[in-house]
Amino acid sequence: MVASMTAFSRQQAEYDWGTLVWEIRSVNHRYLEPGIRIPDMLKPIEPAVREALRKSISRGKVDCQLRFQTRHADNDQSELNLALVERLTSLSQQITALSATSAPLSAADILRWPGALVEHEVDVEAMQKDALVLLGETLSDFGAARQREGDELRQMIQQRLDAIRLIVQSVRERLPEILNKQQENVRARLATFRVELDPARLEQEVVLLAQKSDVDEELDRLTTHLGEVERVLGTNEPIGRRLDFLMQELNREANTLSSKSIVAETTLNAVELKVLIEQMREQVQNIE
Repeated sequence: MVASMTAFSRQQAEYDWGTLVWEIRSVNHRYLEPGIRIPDMLKPIEPAVREALRKSISRGKVDCQLRFQTRHADNDQSELNLALVERLTSLSQQITALSATSAPLSAADILRWPGALVEHEVDVEAMQKDALVLLGETLSDFGAARQREGDELRQMIQQRLDAIRLIVQSVRERLPEILNKQQENVRARLATFRVELDPARLEQEVVLLAQKSDVDEELDRLTTHLGEVERVLGTNEPIGRRLDFLMQELNREANTLSSKSIVAETTLNAVELKVLIEQMREQVQNIE
């Protein structure tokens, strides 16, 4: 399974008491680094949120935010206790009628009276449960988004693996011809000196040249690493770090192939290998 560390999900749900909105976004990071923003009223669920993130995500810098809005606007969280207001107004009028020095209650006086305003109460416990349920749905959508992008990354990596395998096959097929041609060039070069050469010594030098330029071992290791990358891509676990290590190994073999090159064609093949490996390495940095 290939999962990208870059993704975004937003889920919103309506309830009897109001609205909840979760937003989760992430970018690549060496480890899991969650950043959680939750309203004070819902802070008690933060440990559960961290645990849910830990179980769903292995790597990435994750920004997780929760917002809520009750049915009543912030400036309309309460309403008048009409029965009490009417009673206070009636009593104020009676007092004013009995005493000329008494002033009627003002609107501000009535609003300050205990119980004159009835606050809308929200079931915080129910809100917390709803928030955790919605978080699960958001994480599910978030995971699906990471998986979709991961599938695209896997395809891009597979394309480059196929291209590398073709290069390795081409070098392997051409290698005997390249070595024979190089040996002929050495013999021809020595022949221009018009001196008598010890045939045994000449053969020894040719064999030594062939050994120095033999890249069968590097080609075999490249093939082995390619197979391992494909195997890792098919596993159901976080694979980013393993793939990053394999990219280093592939690059090491490509460098050795380049250093042993004795003809321009092999050098160009080694350069192309390193380009393809670097392209894969850049994509691997985004894989969980």
